[in-house]
Amino acid sequence: MTGRLVHSGQVLVDLVMRVPALPPPGGDVLATDTTMLPGGGFNVVAAAARAGAEVLYAGGHGTGPHGDLVRAALAAEGVTATAPPDPGGDTGVCVTLVDPSGERTFVTGSGVETAPPAGLPATTADDVLYVSGYSLLVPDKAASLVAAAEESSATVLLDPGPLVTDVPDALWERMLAATGVLSTNAREARLLTGEPTAACAAGALARRLRDDAAVVVRDGAAGCVVVRDGAVDAVPAPVVDAVDTNGAGDAHCGVLAAELLSGTAWSEAVARAGAAAALAVTRYGPATAPTRAELDAFLAGAAAG
Repeated sequence: MTGRLVHSGQVLVDLVMRVPALPPPGGDVLATDTTMLPGGGFNVVAAAARAGAEVLYAGGHGTGPHGDLVRAALAAEGVTATAPPDPGGDTGVCVTLVDPSGERTFVTGSGVETAPPAGLPATTADDVLYVSGYSLLVPDKAASLVAAAEESSATVLLDPGPLVTDVPDALWERMLAATGVLSTNAREARLLTGEPTAACAAGALARRLRDDAAVVVRDGAAGCVVVRDGAVDAVPAPVVDAVDTNGAGDAHCGVLAAELLSGTAWSEAVARAGAAAALAVTRYGPATAPTRAELDAFLAGAAAG
């Protein structure tokens, strides 16, 4: 690989609780399982690193126990944190409720990861610069990241995230103009465009990007829709038994970035990303993307079967 995935933030800690159902307002349920793991942007960087990419994390991380957990997890995946620990506080926490269908619901308490990235390195045309829509919700961080994306020669990979409607329209337009790859799930794509289907939304989004950009609309078990160079392609997903959808889109983004960095053709890169996401949902937890060897074995088995 000649380039790096530079992740602009933000990694936090996921408190994941499996519940029989979401509690009603004022109600309570007992979780059947509780774990505390690094999450958020960690899911993307771990997926890319496991797929063989060189990965830099340029976002913030705190000086408390949550920051310690994040730094240890990044190091274990071979990911380099380019910023020093932020003495202003600790890393934030996301409470993730996972119901029996595998669907997940989030409540996030932000920390120092929402600050403008102090460790954002200079990038080149060989790099992929990852930007999360969560980062665009914080005015100071949004301003610095949009400016960095506009000035960078790297391929900007934008994942809007579920709070797309909370980002000001003018900011979206600037960010989209700087984007080389837009990867979003079907719900977010519909919110951004008002279109009823993933395919229609993908086409509408492509018309808002520059001519050489690509759109990937992830649609769960249905696979994804890709718009690139004027062509619209539906890419099916492998059939699996999902137990936890948390982190599936992040696995898709991370592996797609790693494959593009390695020079993999677009059609194969998207197929491998979809297979990685399918494998991820068969495992409990947020950062469940497979290693490159696991993904190769899964694809070989699917081809043989």
